[in-house]
Amino acid sequence: MKIAVTGKGGVGKTTLAGVLAKLYAEEGYRVLAVDADPDANLAIALEFPRDKLDKIMPLSEMRELIAERTGAQPGLMGQMFTLNPKVEDVPERFCVEHGGVRLLVMGGIKKGGSGCACPEHAFLRAIMRHLLLENKDVLIVDMEAGIEHLGRATADAVDVFIVVVEPGLKSINTYHSIRKLAADIGINQVLVVGNKVKDREDEKFIKSNVEVEKLLGIINYDPRIAEAERDGLSPLFAGEKIRQAVAAIKNKIDKHFG
Repeated sequence: MKIAVTGKGGVGKTTLAGVLAKLYAEEGYRVLAVDADPDANLAIALEFPRDKLDKIMPLSEMRELIAERTGAQPGLMGQMFTLNPKVEDVPERFCVEHGGVRLLVMGGIKKGGSGCACPEHAFLRAIMRHLLLENKDVLIVDMEAGIEHLGRATADAVDVFIVVVEPGLKSINTYHSIRKLAADIGINQVLVVGNKVKDREDEKFIKSNVEVEKLLGIINYDPRIAEAERDGLSPLFAGEKIRQAVAAIKNKIDKHFG
C-alpha cells in the first residue's frame, strides 16, 4: 500500500503520517516512511531518539552523491545532467530505522533550481518514482504542503492521497485543488481527514464541504498535541486520544482497500 499525506501547510500532515506509520509497524507491517516535506519533522513524529536524529542527512544535501549520479554539480545552473539517475540502492543505504519504521528524508531544494530543471530535483524525483514503483510493503509519504508536487506528477503511482483539512475555507480549497490535479495524473483515490476540530460547528463545516464517502475520520483539537510539537516531541506524547483517532482512520483505509 502506498499512501501520500498532503494538504495545506500547518494542518497536521506530519502528525497523521507519523502516527499512521507507527500503527502499521506495530501490526507487523514493513513500513517505509518518507519525509518529502522540505520542513522535515517526520522523524520527531515517529519518536526517533536524539542519537538517531543526528544521523539523518536529507538526500538533497548529499552533494557528492547527487553529482556522482546525475553527472552535474548541485547548485549550478545551465548544466547537462541525466534525468534518470541510478537510485535503486539509495533507499536501503540511507534510511534510518526506529521502532519498526524505516525513515528516508528527502529534504528540500532551497536555492536556485527549486521546482525546475536541476540535478537535485532530478535526483529526488527519481528516488520518489523508484519508491512508488518498487516498494512492496507500506509506504507512507509526508508530502510537501500545497499542490505543487502534483504539478510535477511525482506521486502518480500512489494508491491513495489523504488530504488533511482543518475547519477553514483555505484548507478546503486546497483539498478541492488537490483532488482536481490528482485526477489529471490518474489518481482517483483522494480521501480526507479532518483535523483540529474543536466542536460540532467545526465538524459540521468540514462535513458540509467534503463528500461523505471521502471522509476517513475526524481528529479533535487537543492542546497537548501542540505542546508536544512545541517541545519537539511526538504527538503520541499527547495521550491515547490521538492514537485512537488515527487507529479508526487506519481501519477505514484497510477496509477501503480490502
